[in-house]
Amino acid sequence: EVQLVESGGGLVQPGESLRLSCVASGFAFSTSTITWVRQAPGKALEWVSIINNSDGSTRHAFAVKGRFTISRDNAKNTVFLQMDSLKTEDTAVYYCATRCSGADCAYKGQGTQVTVSS
Repeated sequence: EVQLVESGGGLVQPGESLRLSCVASGFAFSTSTITWVRQAPGKALEWVSIINNSDGSTRHAFAVKGRFTISRDNAKNTVFLQMDSLKTEDTAVYYCATRCSGADCAYKGQGTQVTVSS
């Protein structure tokens, strides 16, 4: 059974940082591309960041580029999302996912809430 468990969300002020973690199990993690997606209140799921399985290359959505960093530790089946210089518009539930086409993913975790507010 594919399982993705996110953690690390919380309430922070604008300009602060958070680091999200996602522990995966039930599939070949080291050979899988992992994606972070998010959903703000009243909005559709949005693709945020992706890290490839083959070469570890990464891509980020324009809205978070330069502020978010995705990384992985294959030995621990874990993916991280370092979020710096957070903005109020980053407020959303963040999901770790795999087997995605954009923000449409076959497997997704339960999500972790990130709230950026002064």
